[in-house]
Amino acid sequence: MTTAPHHLASVFVELAGGGAPGPPGVPTLLARLTERSRELLAVRATAVTFSPGARDAPQVAASGPGVRRLVQDAVAWREGPGPDCRRSGRMLGDTPLTGTMARQRWPRYAPRALQLGCTHVAALPIRGHAGPVGSLVLLASRETPLTGDLLSLAQSLADFAAVTLLREHEVEAGRVLAAQLEHALANRVVIEQAKGALTARHALSPDTAFTVLRGYARSHQRLLTEVAREVVEGRLDPARPRE
Repeated sequence: MTTAPHHLASVFVELAGGGAPGPPGVPTLLARLTERSRELLAVRATAVTFSPGARDAPQVAASGPGVRRLVQDAVAWREGPGPDCRRSGRMLGDTPLTGTMARQRWPRYAPRALQLGCTHVAALPIRGHAGPVGSLVLLASRETPLTGDLLSLAQSLADFAAVTLLREHEVEAGRVLAAQLEHALANRVVIEQAKGALTARHALSPDTAFTVLRGYARSHQRLLTEVAREVVEGRLDPARPRE
């Protein structure tokens, strides 16, 4: 298999996140990996799963809607070349979907893949620092043998994409954490403002003012921040004696 050097270089640049302003994000990178690997390797279909953490729901991308549904089902079944590769962290070489091994190991996956016109499959691990974080699955017909050279190039694509995927995942996780911290700080500020308002109105200590706020929120089954905001805005005074 031969590929023009400039075309190969452009694919790697795109997988590195180049060619567009701003960070591409994990879903965009997964879509690029499926599209470019199918084009570059000339296989019938490709699919990618990515889950950097044990508690992270796998993100899925595929070169077509039928393959995407198959991959989503395979993740739910924990069956198929992708899940097997993700668990083992090792390459799964050219495997005939009509063979005994595929029918026994993947009784639901293999027939569905055959219905999509695919007769052979291979899977490459997407490797992180501490182990596999996903897999790249190649689905081929008899006209496109999954040779050793082709699988070596596919593994290079997966390894290169892994660096960018993990970087983007960390960036997105940082954005989420920053938003959570900002929200928590804003809530804390409004609670402190409400404590100050009650302290000034009723000559309460800060601890007593907080106890009043919390007690009102609990007794009325409301969020503490909502109660605090209404106190700050002058729409509520939980320390006022009830008539």
